[in-house]
Amino acid sequence: MTYILCRAILIFSDLFVWALIIRAVFSWFVRDQYSTSGKIYMALIRFTEPVVAPCRKALSRLNTGMFDFSVLLAMILVQAVARLLVNIILRIGF
Repeated sequence: MTYILCRAILIFSDLFVWALIIRAVFSWFVRDQYSTSGKIYMALIRFTEPVVAPCRKALSRLNTGMFDFSVLLAMILVQAVARLLVNIILRIGF
């Protein structure tokens, strides 16, 4: 049971990071939100925005100029939280 839970957490975090990467790449190329790629991009935004928005708010205090590092920070946080959860589960022996 512990192994399955840990694997599920790691798989979900990896999928979420890939969604963030695809979101970042699509942001450079998608111009029409009503096209097929635009609809995929909008779905990725709806899926990832609950994590990216707090990162963007936290980084707004820093003056990063025209660069938005919120997606990068979200990737780092998702991976860190996933590893932390797995370590806690393995230590407790859930």
